Amino acid sequence: MLKNRKIRPFMRSIIMWPLYLSILLIIMNVYVYFLDSSAGKIVTIFVSVYIAGVAILIVLKRGQINEQLVRFGASFGQVQKSLIKEMAVPYALLDEDGRLLSANNEFTELCKEKAKLKASIGQIFPEITKNILPTADEISVVHISVGEKKYRAELKNIYVEDADWNEENNSIVEEKDNILISVFFYDETEILRLQKYLKDRQLVVALLYIDNYEEALESIDEVRRSLLSALIDRKINKYFQDYQALLKKPEKDKYLIVLQNLYLEELKNIRFSILDEVRDVNIGNEMAVTISMGIGAGIDSYTESYEAAHAAIDLALGRGGDQVVIKDRNEFLYYGGKSASVGKSTRVKARVKAQSFREIIEENEKVIIMGHSMPDADAFGAAVGVYRIVKYLGKKAYIILNKVTDSISMVVGRFQGEQAPAEYSDMIINSEQAIALCDDSTVLVVVDVNRPGYTECPELLEIAKTKVLFDHHRQTSDSINDAVLSYIEPYISSACEMVAEMLQYVGDGIKLKSIEAEAMYSGIMIDTNNFLTKTGVRTFEAAAFLKRCGADVTRIRKAFRTDMDEYIAKARAVSTSEIFMKGFVFAECVAEDAGAPTVLGAQVANELMDISDIKASFVFTEYNNQIYISARSIDEVNVQVVMEKLGGGGHMSVAGAQLSGCTIAEAKQKVKNVLADMVNNKEI
Repeated sequence: MLKNRKIRPFMRSIIMWPLYLSILLIIMNVYVYFLDSSAGKIVTIFVSVYIAGVAILIVLKRGQINEQLVRFGASFGQVQKSLIKEMAVPYALLDEDGRLLSANNEFTELCKEKAKLKASIGQIFPEITKNILPTADEISVVHISVGEKKYRAELKNIYVEDADWNEENNSIVEEKDNILISVFFYDETEILRLQKYLKDRQLVVALLYIDNYEEALESIDEVRRSLLSALIDRKINKYFQDYQALLKKPEKDKYLIVLQNLYLEELKNIRFSILDEVRDVNIGNEMAVTISMGIGAGIDSYTESYEAAHAAIDLALGRGGDQVVIKDRNEFLYYGGKSASVGKSTRVKARVKAQSFREIIEENEKVIIMGHSMPDADAFGAAVGVYRIVKYLGKKAYIILNKVTDSISMVVGRFQGEQAPAEYSDMIINSEQAIALCDDSTVLVVVDVNRPGYTECPELLEIAKTKVLFDHHRQTSDSINDAVLSYIEPYISSACEMVAEMLQYVGDGIKLKSIEAEAMYSGIMIDTNNFLTKTGVRTFEAAAFLKRCGADVTRIRKAFRTDMDEYIAKARAVSTSEIFMKGFVFAECVAEDAGAPTVLGAQVANELMDISDIKASFVFTEYNNQIYISARSIDEVNVQVVMEKLGGGGHMSVAGAQLSGCTIAEAKQKVKNVLADMVNNKEI
């Protein structure tokens, strides 16, 4: 009936057209009368016969025409129904609540006994939930599995139209009242199989470097050096032969590796055990050999994959080595990093960096120096050291310091107080002043931080054209990567140690003032926890240099003593300690009245490591609507890897993170989840 109502008005107009055309014949007949009355009479006879014939035809054949049209429509609908029923693609029709109304043979075969009338589609395919059903005219797509086959289901709304003839304007009025849902299932098993096949066979480029090749050879007898080198080379070659990799050795401590992505996934699953196998090679060498790998994956171009591998190996070395970094398009994945960075006894790199830095300063007019937000003694001390280098070279220098925290107030006070020398009167500026001073002849030096968001003035990084970076923290994927000079050494104890070494190579006549030397000495002392952690030979050499420059250790110790309230706050924090998984200790540091609560939390974390059988400590401090986590360890756990999983970073034994939008209890649970996962995955 619906089709009949739609067809009848349309066909009426078609059938009536011969009568409408009769009007033209009548007009023509009248015109002929004016020309010739005899001819007009003859035309009148023919027109009358034509009109009568058309009228009789319409009256007599109208029903038959309608009957034939209805039969054609019914036959056409039956053909359509048959085609849908026998269609090779599974198809079903649902009501607006997702209940099955009808389905073709393929759908019935796909679902077997589950395909029952009025059954919910969610009961048949659990992947198609209520919220998957389409809204408005959008198409919802969901991927489902049936046995070994994979299907892409597309759901779309169908509006059931009701039509009536509008007598006022002679048109059909359609109303979309009822909504049905059509579901098509497209078999994508073969497509997915081929996609996986192509992805598995995609070649990836890897670069493998031996971190401490020269140092390891020097730690063994000369007669055994060739044997150690051969053992390492054999271990690496045999390991990658099992994965059908192409391996070339362009240099004595570097390898180029090309392998299929299929085997890269296997290496991920075993967490690149080659790191442990090489580290275990020992024929009497005092120093364990470690390697680093950078891999470029997920890139179609081999050239770009090689460049990505280069970026990954640079990041791996910048993070201290003994790890694998995978650059998969814009994502970085990290594996390993269990051993501490091995410091190099040579200062060649420090001398080269110092000379390069001098050349950059001499080519510009002024220098702006900044550390991380809420700076500590190391950040400020390193900035003071760079300030002295710039002043020695005869250029203007400024240090950005937006807020003086209690942890550095005593040190900064000696540069800004009433008794401070006049030459430091314009040394310290804020971010607004720095932005106003920055121009094309300005060098921006960033110390003790390599992440843009953690600096005192992130906006300045976008403005400054010439940037220099000095840091001792492990790099992350979002590090400052456009510096003209970058000196990042994770094995160095502090940024102050790094700058102290460069001071000795910038020029022969350079000499630190006593308050400058004490600022730098305090930075080393704080970052090494009074020379207990991350200290090497060069650390004590830098401290000796600063001592010769006039650093008074007694005055520094007095400047960093805590008051009674802070001491009580630390004791209270220690009393909140709880042990997790028999090796990790958690504590809360509540010190709203303290000038530097985060520093207090770090001190508590250090003290908790004096407890026996503790592998790592985590202290949580709430400050400025954020949760600050201070993580410490000695040698059993790489807390830097733990904190990286929470968006933080640091060193193997000293690290931290900042969390927003959560409570201390929630932050604790996040750390516990990370530790539990790492223990289960044998990362710890």
